[in-house]
Amino acid sequence: MDELRPEAMVPLLPRLRRHARLLTGQAARADDLVQDTVERACRKWALFSPRGAMPAALLAWLLTLMHHLYLNGLRDGREHLMEPWDEDQGPALLQSDPTPALGHALDLQRALARLTPAAREVLLLVTVEEYSYRETADILDLPIGTVMSRLARAREQLRQHLDPTAPRQAPHTPPLRVVK
Repeated sequence: MDELRPEAMVPLLPRLRRHARLLTGQAARADDLVQDTVERACRKWALFSPRGAMPAALLAWLLTLMHHLYLNGLRDGREHLMEPWDEDQGPALLQSDPTPALGHALDLQRALARLTPAAREVLLLVTVEEYSYRETADILDLPIGTVMSRLARAREQLRQHLDPTAPRQAPHTPPLRVVK
């Protein structure tokens, strides 16, 4: 079997950038976060031990590194909480092409920006990156129950931000079982 080399990260860069972009809300900050993640991965390459199929195991490890770097940045004040876009702060594309699809994308971006970083990370890993609850829990180093509750709250908050007139949904409770 060939030895895995750091060059194996290259095909994963677009996914890392997408995740960082959704996490930070700004292209420049996302690029910095991806660069820091790749630099850390290169320095810690000897510590990577694949658990599962490649490249999924490598991507999960890189997302874990990104998560820790992002949290360190928040804690140290280098990273700022994502702020919702104002109407005139959107990218030039939004100003020159006011199609309904772009309007929905801007609404979603604003709604994501209003979530806490913890809720946004769980939501992105499960819904965008399509990780299971267990994989998300492993990446974020959280109990699976915490992932499930953060995801439920994030989905409800997102729904409320996108449609403030929608009635609030009660948390799902399983039916009671009668034990005889």
